[in-house]
Amino acid sequence: MAVDRTPVLKRCRSLDIDPIVLGINKKSNRQPRRRRRQESEYGAQLREKQKAKFIYGVLEKQFRGYYDSAKKMSGITGTNLMVILESRLDNVVFRLGFARTRKEARQTVRHGHITVNGKRVDIPSYRVKAGDVVAVSNKAKDLLPIKEALISSEHVAVPAWLEVDIEKLRGTVLQLPVRDQIDLISDGTIDPQLIVELYSK
Repeated sequence: MAVDRTPVLKRCRSLDIDPIVLGINKKSNRQPRRRRRQESEYGAQLREKQKAKFIYGVLEKQFRGYYDSAKKMSGITGTNLMVILESRLDNVVFRLGFARTRKEARQTVRHGHITVNGKRVDIPSYRVKAGDVVAVSNKAKDLLPIKEALISSEHVAVPAWLEVDIEKLRGTVLQLPVRDQIDLISDGTIDPQLIVELYSK
C-alpha cells in the first residue's frame, strides 16, 4: 500500500491547510514561501483535490471512485463527494471524538476496536448510513489512545448530523450531512466545485 511519508506540517504548509483540520494542534514556526507566479486555474483545481485527499487520507484510485459515485447521485456533485468522504467510518470515529486524528481513527477501526450497530467493522472506508450506531467495542474502552482522544476532544464540537454519548462511548448518525453541516466547505478549507471542474475536463 502506498504511504505518504512527507511530514504532516510540511504537507499542511504546501497545501495551505491549518493543521487543526487534521486534529493536530501545532503550528509551524517556518514562514510560508511566497509564490513567485500566480497559480493557474488547473493548479488551483489540483490543489483542492490534493487537499481533500490529504485531509481524508484517500488515495487517487479510491478518490476517483468516490467522484464517479457522487456524479451518479442526485444533487450537486461536489457536495455529494464531500458527503461520501464525511460518511467514511474513520472520519465518523474522528468526528465523534474517539480518535485525535483521522489517521488514528483509521488505525482504531483497522484493529477492530469499533462496532457499527453492534457488529465489528474493521474497514475504515465503510460508509455509515442514517440511523447507524457507531461505538467503541467493550474490549477497547480502556485503551490509552481512546482515553487520550476523549480528553483532547472535550472542547471540540461534534457536528450536528452526529450525536455522541461519551459515557457509553457510542454515537448515532442522525442523518447524512448536508452542505451547511460540512465545516471544511463552510470555512473555505475545500472548494468541492474546483474538484468537479478538474475531473470534468
